[in-house]
Amino acid sequence: MNRRTFSAAGGLALALPAHAQFRVEISGVGATQIPIAIPKFREEDRVPHPLSAIIRADLERIGVFRGIDTVAVLDETTQPNMSEWRAKAADLVLGGSVMRLADGRFDVRAKLWDAVRNKDLGGQSFVVAPGDLRQGAHRVADFVYETITGEKGIFSTRIAYVTRSGKSHSLRVADSDGENGQVVITSMDPIISPAWSPNGQEIAYVSFHERQKAVVWAQTIATGARREIAAFRGSNSAPAWAPDGQSLAVTLSRDGVSQVYIVGRNGENPRRITNSSSIDTEAVFTPDGKSLLFVSDRGGGPQIYRTSVSGGGAERVSFTGGYNISPSLSPDGRHLAYISRQGGAFRVYLADLTAGSAAKALTDSSDDESPSFAPNGRLIMYASRSQGRDVLMTTTLDGKVKSKLVSTAADVREPVWGPFGR
Repeated sequence: MNRRTFSAAGGLALALPAHAQFRVEISGVGATQIPIAIPKFREEDRVPHPLSAIIRADLERIGVFRGIDTVAVLDETTQPNMSEWRAKAADLVLGGSVMRLADGRFDVRAKLWDAVRNKDLGGQSFVVAPGDLRQGAHRVADFVYETITGEKGIFSTRIAYVTRSGKSHSLRVADSDGENGQVVITSMDPIISPAWSPNGQEIAYVSFHERQKAVVWAQTIATGARREIAAFRGSNSAPAWAPDGQSLAVTLSRDGVSQVYIVGRNGENPRRITNSSSIDTEAVFTPDGKSLLFVSDRGGGPQIYRTSVSGGGAERVSFTGGYNISPSLSPDGRHLAYISRQGGAFRVYLADLTAGSAAKALTDSSDDESPSFAPNGRLIMYASRSQGRDVLMTTTLDGKVKSKLVSTAADVREPVWGPFGR
């Protein structure tokens, strides 16, 4: 849903791959940050991407690590002088190498050391295709994060977002830092509300072109194959996949006012979930698939409610003011992120649904939209405005570390984080 209006929301053509060209700007200080030195990998200057810089940006963005500046080069076979690195205030040291093979692929290797305890923490090696070299850097960042925290890293996952340049709209899939963007579909009419399938192989979205009204489609990313999910009378909008991938929640106005329905993965057997005279929309499934959170103005202004997938009564869950939209649930179902309008400013808020405490603002900006959790629940991506442009941002759950993924190409909106796996 657009952050400015409470309403339901393309010629379309498959496009060739295109790069989004982002750069990451990180600000803020996390509650706990581990200093890590990431010297240049051996032979890094001979390959197209600065692996050490990509790894550092990944680790700093999640708020757990703080990079230590260094001009050194260190590979995985060289034992670092731990006392020298400790003198530079580094608790961890990461070394590695990258080498182009005869067939054009790249051999990427990395090793992590604990400089405080003078301990080898293990390493990683793999071969990647030329187009996946940045992905190799993300995989190393995942290795470091999981080694230190015990949690799965999210840097090698993907995101989707919509770009707008003039009258052209494109749905893109990119690396988790916004780079390496590939166009899924493009249109001269709006494309809105992208939603990843649980297996990461499909994206549902809303297109306005084919029927000159809002229609929900699903598209297989690898092949470009598309199918209609919802093209009923009236408007069809706000798709959200069930956790098992076999059905979707959608907003339909087929019976008059916009209401929440559940349909099969091919649009079959529509079943109405909400029954009100108000606008009910933007439904998302809880992780167990038993409930839906959705937005309704049944109380006078848009608020977030919860109901069973069987239908029935609804319980209000947002209480931070008179205008709350765009719910997003963390993968464990504990946290709810949403957009709240406070004094004319649209900001990302976070509520702990298990604690009963008041929701807190994570941002101090004024034009935020579309929050989406990383698949490990540790970061939230959202769209905002910066210097007159629509940009992508991430924030940690305490709001202390924010990253701006600055596009040099087009306005960027409606981000959604994909699941683990590719």
